[in-house]
Parts: sequence; C-alpha cells; structure tokens
Amino acid sequence: QEQFVESGGGLVQTGGSLRLSCAASRSTIRFNTMAWYRRAPGKQRELLARVSGDGSTNYVDSVRGRFTIYRDNADNVVYLQLFSLKPEDTAVYYCNTVPTFRINGREYWGQGTQVTVSS
Repeated sequence: QEQFVESGGGLVQTGGSLRLSCAASRSTIRFNTMAWYRRAPGKQRELLARVSGDGSTNYVDSVRGRFTIYRDNADNVVYLQLFSLKPEDTAVYYCNTVPTFRINGREYWGQGTQVTVSS
C-alpha cells in the first residue's frame, strides 16, 4: 500500500505558483508531523517545511515567505503552496513524516512530483 501519493507538480515560469498535494493514510496524517522535502538535480534531499498536528509550521530559510504548508486531516491530505517560484526550486518534491516513515527499518518514499521552473 502506498503511503504517500504526491501530485500537482508541473512546468511553470519564474514567479509562478503551484499547489502540491500529498495523500496519505488517515493514521499517518493524524498521528505524525508531516513535511515536504525536495531533491534537486545533483543534490541531496532536503526538508523544506513541516506542519505538526496542532497546525504549527516551520520552514527553511530558502522557502520561508514563499511556500506554505498546511494539512487537511479530514481528507488526509497535506498541501504545499508554492509562490514566487525560482529556477533553483526545480526539483522532485516529496512528502513524508518527521522523522521519515520506515518500513522494516528502511526509509519509505513515494514517487514524488516534479516541479520545473523555467527562467
């Protein structure tokens, strides 16, 4: 059973916006801090934003003020709204728990969703 199904990525111009969605199981969403991560070409995966069960959020400096994370516990979805996109935001975006979800001791990741920002 897939734990995370990401969608909403695409090709946008600099300054554009996207909204990413992550569908997860009810128990995963409800009982965990959820986060969005990304992996840019040639770089390691990085955590961008997290939202806890009480709705409090935290962002890395590179996206603070441009990205917004929020969760819909009723629909079991976590969103990442992306504004003012830059070419350096080009990456595959993933959602996961914090700490990351593990199956038999190994990190589990969904397929991600590709965001490409053209200059």
